Amino acid sequence: MHTENLYQQLAGHYLKAIDAGTLRSGDRMPSLRVMMERHGVSLSTALNACRQLEQSGHLEARPRSGYFVRSLRRSGLAPSTEPSQQLPDPAQYVGIHERVSAIIAQGQQRPVAVNLAGACGAPALYPSEALKQGVLRALRQRPDLFGHAGPSTPNGEPAFRAAMARQALVSRIKLSPDEIIVTHGCIEALNLALRAVTQPGDVVAVESPTFFGLLQILESLGLKALEIPCSPQTGISLEALELAAHTYRDIKALVVVPNLQNPLGSTMPDANKAALVAWCAARQIPLIEDDTYSALSDSEAPQAALKAWDQDGNVIHCASLHKILAPGMRLGWIAAGRWQARVEMLKYAQSRSTEVLGQIAVADYLDSGAFERHLRRLRASLRSQREQVAEAVAHYFPAGTRLNLPNGGLALWVEMPGQRSSEALFHAALKEGIRIAPGLMFSNSNRFNAYLRISCGMPYTRELEHALRRLAALVAALPEQQA
Repeated sequence: MHTENLYQQLAGHYLKAIDAGTLRSGDRMPSLRVMMERHGVSLSTALNACRQLEQSGHLEARPRSGYFVRSLRRSGLAPSTEPSQQLPDPAQYVGIHERVSAIIAQGQQRPVAVNLAGACGAPALYPSEALKQGVLRALRQRPDLFGHAGPSTPNGEPAFRAAMARQALVSRIKLSPDEIIVTHGCIEALNLALRAVTQPGDVVAVESPTFFGLLQILESLGLKALEIPCSPQTGISLEALELAAHTYRDIKALVVVPNLQNPLGSTMPDANKAALVAWCAARQIPLIEDDTYSALSDSEAPQAALKAWDQDGNVIHCASLHKILAPGMRLGWIAAGRWQARVEMLKYAQSRSTEVLGQIAVADYLDSGAFERHLRRLRASLRSQREQVAEAVAHYFPAGTRLNLPNGGLALWVEMPGQRSSEALFHAALKEGIRIAPGLMFSNSNRFNAYLRISCGMPYTRELEHALRRLAALVAALPEQQA
């Protein structure tokens, strides 16, 4: 084999075997070690070959078992893929804020008939009336509430912190209320976590693609982002992370969304979660967990948090009710492990205590037992909406379109065929009154410009279907680019 594109040639070798029926659905692939010995290639070459076949839908990775040949999904819509280059990009200072801000500003300046860019549910999906009644009860019981400077404890209202500690048990986390610090949403929690464990100029490993808000935080703190490839099915690549650690021995933190990752929608298997927590602990790399979406999973069993495997306080758990209960309140919290005292100091220095009225109302609502009923209704609505949007994408978008249909959450991650530009699509769609989230927002590089995130938070109406049909026509009209 030639050294150029070696992993692509190796992937092509096994693809021919799959196409010829030599390797059939359900067959186990040779292990990475066997491939290295058999073909005289490096670990990274063998890994990238398997990852490329996984991207194309020909292989699937099974925890602790290796790669297996799989069948493609229903005709007309192939599984979502990842970029052909699977090694991490070099660590670099983030420069995404100007790009993201320009996209957001342009989207706000034009009138929009259909917003497919957000990652939030429709207002009707949330228990606004019940929360309003909770607020009114709080004001009746504590009429002098607005005359006080903050909650009775600096880290948050005791009743709310106790409610969050009980809720954490669902994710297999055992916390006392005193370990919880209330924040202004998960964004402040992530800010505090990163400020606690890094200094300007440090390298922070992140998923790729990742939520653009995290990249904006890294830029604001003067940190370098090391993007680690993710699988649409199983989340961050532990193999790629290991390879990155051999190159960058000064990784100061790792930030991941293990459950319903934004924007991929992937969920890490429990075995991967346990392995990741152990890997970070062994290398003393702080592991920052964003647990914004796990309550939106369709799985019968609740999704476990990384913090459930934490033995020494190395996992900093950040969570929020923004997506699952009350978008207008922006209530979040952080359990900072061994950095608890430092995060408490940073929180007090940065923003003092969080406004208390919403905390009282939410604690009251959670104690009523209505929360679980609300979550069941919310998950059922989102599942129906996701499936309808996915069917529309399969039906209307050009042949070769790929997407990942996640097991929960608020959005779909879509790859356009022919390396079409999501930036060009964003501008074309905006002229039609349709707002999208172009893939270039989700990485510090340009590798995801052929992707877009489509919201599934709104009810599937004729207007929404018309917008998806029009968006598909705009995709078809875009020029194809050279890979």
